[in-house]
Order: sequence, then C-alpha cells, then structure tokens
Amino acid sequence: MVEIGHFALVLAFALALVQSVVPLFGARTGNERLMAVGGPVAVTGFALTALSFAALATAYVQSDFSVVNVWENSHSLQPLLYKFTGTWGNHEGSMLLWVLILTFFGALVAAFGANLPATLRANVLAVQGWIGAAFFLFILTTSNPFARLVPAPIEGRDLNPILQDVGLAIHPPLLYLGYVGFSVCFSFAVAALIDGKIDAAWARWVRPWTLAAWIFLTGGIAMGSYWAYYELGWGGFWFWDPVENASFMPWLAGTALLHSAIVMEKRSALKIWTLLLAILTFSLSLLGTFLVRSGVLTSVHAFATDPSRGIFILCILTLFIGGSLSLFALRAGSLTAGGIFQPISREGALVLNNLFLTTATATVLIGTLYPLVLEAVTGDKISVGAPFFNLTFGALMVPLLVLVPFGPLLAWKRGDIYGAAQRLMMAFGGTLFAVLAAMLFVDGVTAFAAVGIGIAFWLVLGALTDLALKSGLGNVPARTAFSRFVGLPRSVFGTALAHLGIGLTVLGIAGAVSFEQERILTMRPGETVEIAGRIVRFDGIHPSQGPNFTEDRGRFVLTGANGKEEGEVVSSKRFFPARRMPTTETGIRTMGFSQLYIALGDELPDGAAVVRMWWKPLVTLIWLGGIVMMFGGAVSLTDRRLRVGAPARRAADKPKVAAS
Repeated sequence: MVEIGHFALVLAFALALVQSVVPLFGARTGNERLMAVGGPVAVTGFALTALSFAALATAYVQSDFSVVNVWENSHSLQPLLYKFTGTWGNHEGSMLLWVLILTFFGALVAAFGANLPATLRANVLAVQGWIGAAFFLFILTTSNPFARLVPAPIEGRDLNPILQDVGLAIHPPLLYLGYVGFSVCFSFAVAALIDGKIDAAWARWVRPWTLAAWIFLTGGIAMGSYWAYYELGWGGFWFWDPVENASFMPWLAGTALLHSAIVMEKRSALKIWTLLLAILTFSLSLLGTFLVRSGVLTSVHAFATDPSRGIFILCILTLFIGGSLSLFALRAGSLTAGGIFQPISREGALVLNNLFLTTATATVLIGTLYPLVLEAVTGDKISVGAPFFNLTFGALMVPLLVLVPFGPLLAWKRGDIYGAAQRLMMAFGGTLFAVLAAMLFVDGVTAFAAVGIGIAFWLVLGALTDLALKSGLGNVPARTAFSRFVGLPRSVFGTALAHLGIGLTVLGIAGAVSFEQERILTMRPGETVEIAGRIVRFDGIHPSQGPNFTEDRGRFVLTGANGKEEGEVVSSKRFFPARRMPTTETGIRTMGFSQLYIALGDELPDGAAVVRMWWKPLVTLIWLGGIVMMFGGAVSLTDRRLRVGAPARRAADKPKVAAS
C-alpha cells in the first residue's frame, strides 16, 4: 500500500504537468478538444492524490514503522484518533494534505464550472495545475512521506504530545481549506489577466470560491486560537505569534477581497483592484507556508526543517508571486477600470472597508517580517510583540468597526449618510444604554472595556437594525413584515450574521481582557482560594495511567456563593515516555459564557502544588462569534445567486423562415 501511495503521487505530479500545459495551449489556439482535457485530468489528479493520502493514513493506522514518517511521528499505543490525525501532524504529511486539498478544489472547478466560458475554465485549471505541479515536485524531491526505513524499528518515536489532541483533527484541515481555497481566486485572477478580459460575470464566478475559503479560514483561525488557549496552559487566546499572523493576514486580505468582489459584481467597479487583491490574498497564504516550513522562525507552530526546503518554497514564492504581479503590471493598463460612484455610497463604504483592511494587513506584515529582515541584513535580533500590534491594529480596527453598520444601509452609486445615521438612532441608543449600564453596575470598567462593549453592541444592534429595516418592521403590519423578513435574500441574512459575529467576538475580547481575575499560588490538599465570588478547594494530586503517558491529576472542587458544590475541575500534568516530554492539561469549567481556567504547575515535596487560575468573563463569545461568522458565510453561500453563478450563454435562436 505504501508503494502504491508513492506511485500515485508520482502519477499525480505527471497529470499536474499535463493539466498545466494542455488546456492552456488549447485556449491559446482555440482548440476545444485540448481545452476539454483540463477537467478529466483535474478530477483524476485529485483521485490519485486521495489514494496517496489514504496510503499514508493506512500506514499510520497500522503503525507501519518501516515508513520513516510513521516511525518519527507515531506510536503503537496511541489512540486511534491520534494515529489518524498524526498523518498531517508533521511536515511531510501536512504537505500531502495541502496538495490533496489543492487538487480537491481543482476537481470542484472542473465539476461545477460547466457554465464558465471554455477559455476561462481552461486557463483556471491550467493555473491550478502550475501550483499543483510545483508542490508535487517539492514533496517528491525534498519531503517524501513514503521514504522507507530498513530494517523497520519495532516501535515508533510517538507524535508530539502537544499535537495529541482533538484540535489536530479540526484546526489544520480547516486552515488548509482556507489557505488553499484562495488558490482558486488566484487562478481566476491570473486566467483573466492571460485572457485580458474581466467583467461582472467574472466576479460572480469568483465570489463563491472566495466566500468558501473565507469560511474555512475563519473556522481554522478560531479553532487554532481555542486549541492554543486550552492546550498550552498560558491562559491567552492570541499571542501575535508570527505564524498566527501568517494565517491572520490572508484572512484580512480575503475579507477585503470578498467585499471588493461584491462591488465588482453589483456595479462593475474596482475591477483592477479586485484582481490585485485575489493575487495578494493567495500570495499571503504562500508566505505563511514559507514561514512555517522554512526554519526562519522558532514557533510552537513551525516545523523544524532543513534549509533546502525553505529555499525550494522561496523559489515557489518568487515564481508565483513575482510572476503573477509581473503579469498584472503588463495587463492592468489594458483593462477597463469599471463604473464610477459617489464617495457617499455603498461602493464608497466598501472601498473604505478595503482601505482599512489592507492597511491593517500591511501593518501586521511589517510587524511580522521586520525582525526577520533586520536580522538577515544586520545580524541584530529584535522582537515585535503584542504592544505594537495591539496599538497599531486596534487603532485601525476601531474606526472600521464603527463604520460597519452604515454600509448595508447606504444606497448603491449615491447614498445618504444622514438618512443612514437616522435609521441607526435606535441602535445608537441601545449602545449608549449598554455602555452606561456597564459603567454603573460592573466593577473595574476601564476605557478599553467601555469602548469594546460599545463597539460590540453597536455591531450587533446595527446588524439587527439592517434586518428590521429591510423587512419593514414598524412601517408595515406585522404579518407583512414577517413575510418580507422570510423572503429576504440569504446573502442579507449572511451579511447580518457575519457582522453580528464580529460584535460577539469583540464583546468576548473586551470581557476577557478587562474583567479577568488571576490567582497564582501554592496550594496544599484541603486549602481553598476565592475567585470571582466562588470558593475553589484543592483536593490533592492523584496518579493515573494513559495509553501512552503517565499523568498526575489535580482535583479542584468548586463551591458557589450559596455554599453548594457546583462541580469539579481536573487539571493535570502528563509525561510521554517515548518523547520524554511533559505537557500541561488545563482544567476548564464553563459557566454561561464565562470560564474558570486552572493550570497545574509543579508538585512540591510536601504534596503542595503551584496553581495558576483565571476567571475569564464572556471569553467563550470570542469563539462563538467565529462560529456565527462561519454560519453567516454559509448562509450567504446558499443564496441562489451564488449557487447558480453566472448564467450559461444561450444558443443563438435559429433564424425564422419568412413566409412566402
């Protein structure tokens, strides 16, 4: 099975070469038969890549330690889930997952792109083939997941203990679906530049792919944040780690692309800008791949790799980013700029949205790469941490979030800012009431907390106001308003849910950062500590045995203000003998939208233990907001206008025979 997987990978590379050349040649010569080759080749390439991935996964599940990759990252005593997820818990396997998703999207374009113009479809599949061929070659020459080890060891070295978590089954696949999903937008952009044609129909075809990639990337970032929050025992949800930033930058650029594509589809404006955003968004995804796998960063996310891999990926970066931007520079002047509009309009609001998002992306990019560039040039090492990002990024996001509710209420081409402000007066009143209530009844409200609460309620109430106004609530009878509400386009519901989800995330961040309580102390069995009006009693540490680890479990009993027990929290320290690595498993108890978070430290000779605990109000809203954003995107994706796409061209009517 392993040799079949390796051979299938070689065949997939060969088909990627065919896909990258034949349809493109057919499009240039007008040969329909050559253009039609792209679809079947893309589907077959995906099937072969899936077979290759299944072969590697089988080797992991069966603990075939004759495969170097399995020996280095698995153990026969691992639970079955971690054996399977260990397939992509390493550099070689994760790259195989990367190309599997890439070929999957190529197959989707082939399967659902029947209504695309033949030349555009052929060019898109060819560009997908270029990307696939480059990464297949990278895997086969520098990162072969099927390399053998002779003689085969009896036992493996185990998977990194930090990765032995259900988060590995969710976070990387979602993140890669987002990363690689933007390759389709990139391929559409390059294909349009090759053809020298771009119109509103192009935006109609691109928008669903952009939205799907954005949904997955949103979920991947949110899941990664929660995984780091509970697995690393540090109590935080975002560290501004360079690799975290590498996933966040494509999300910011992808959000800008999503809004820009709306303007292009509705008003045939921002054509050149939308093309550039499509190129830059996937370029940032490639940059993230380089940062993780080149060895230039030391991070909990980064794979330890040899320099040859970094040089190879750098060449891929140069080829695709440099090549696409060069093509853009050559072709952009020949493309029409599109329609015009007034600054105060929905188009103007979306342009302003793009301005803030791209500036924020550039800010994060500079803060991430500047230390690396400085070290390469001068040898000096500096770090750019949370204070820089919080100050610069926050300053850009506050005005953007304040302006978000205005956008959906402005008319296309020429809007009325005063009318939109009047329609938002109730939302403003509700926001003001929420801020005043927090300042009067919640202890420790800072300026940051007040601003955060205000922006969160402003976004939520603004999204609800948009739905109420579009359904005519208050202006027509309730039955009519309900009928209009049900009949609203799904994209309207999706937009409102996405904006509402951002509001929930902002509220969670404001609550967790401003009102959290922290205790760091040494506790002996039977001792108690008060936190957030509750009593936590330490009942001691008890040894336990896992499938491939030993564990010391600390039990904490929680008592409410009324004196009744509210349950227990178990935090533990694990040790994995095969890897000779310890991990901390935090204990978390969720109460409403808030959480009690306990991390167990080292045990002392007298039975005491170092304990660190936090009370984090509203912290779950951070990730609940991400789920709501994903749901909003999914609702928009089911809108009939996006599912149908651009209509297929009708065959010309046959000329009528005139009556004699």
